[in-house]
Amino acid sequence: MRSGAAILIAAGLLGAPSFGQNVPIPKPAPKSRNFRMSESEPQRAPTTTSALQLKPPDPVIPDPRRNQPASIFASFDANQKAQAAKISAYLSSLQTLVGNFVQVAPDGTKTKGDFYIQKPGKVRFEYDPPSPIELIADGSSLAVRDRNLATQDIYPLSQTPLRYLLSDRIDLLKDTNVVSVTSDDLYISVTIEEKQALIGTSRLMLMVGAKDGQLKQWTVTDPQGYDTTVAVYNLDSTKKVDPSLFKIDFTKYPTSPG
Repeated sequence: MRSGAAILIAAGLLGAPSFGQNVPIPKPAPKSRNFRMSESEPQRAPTTTSALQLKPPDPVIPDPRRNQPASIFASFDANQKAQAAKISAYLSSLQTLVGNFVQVAPDGTKTKGDFYIQKPGKVRFEYDPPSPIELIADGSSLAVRDRNLATQDIYPLSQTPLRYLLSDRIDLLKDTNVVSVTSDDLYISVTIEEKQALIGTSRLMLMVGAKDGQLKQWTVTDPQGYDTTVAVYNLDSTKKVDPSLFKIDFTKYPTSPG
């Protein structure tokens, strides 16, 4: 059987129904991390944020009341279109991205870890102990792996909100169903809505810094209205990640029964 942690992570990141299991609270993240890179790749300072930024951020938990039905005729003014275009250009400019993350589950529990992105379509989330979970996308499939049980659950990447972050090029207003573009002194937020006949309606809210234009966090709202928020920090877009990190091993980690 799948562990409760795996179900909860899949629920938050895939927009699937949440079953409310608790994720163990991990030990505090180390004060410094050495990301796994290709051996030939020299160490370089982060370009997206200060190399001295080590303290995990406090994720901004969205107001649940924001998830009101949107008008199917939603329109945006010139400023909103420019903000959406800015986020689209930023996401399209990224080819690799590594950093740390803090995830807040629907029940408020927090987990931390490292993540690695290589576009298009590849990502790895490694959760700090004692959580045994790893999340790996190889370009077409997404595996939620439980190291303790040596099992993994496989989902089509095309059916997860993660694909918007992992697309090689994206124009949010043209390629997705944007239902909201808002901004304040700290963040620019774009909310994407997706309706699937068998699953229901899910949402993905992307937030970038209003001043530096860098990715700060995203929130996935599943069809039952539960939010999972992931805040990212210590970002570096210059490191070349070891391609083996994105390999889904079907031998060592067979797909667990539903």
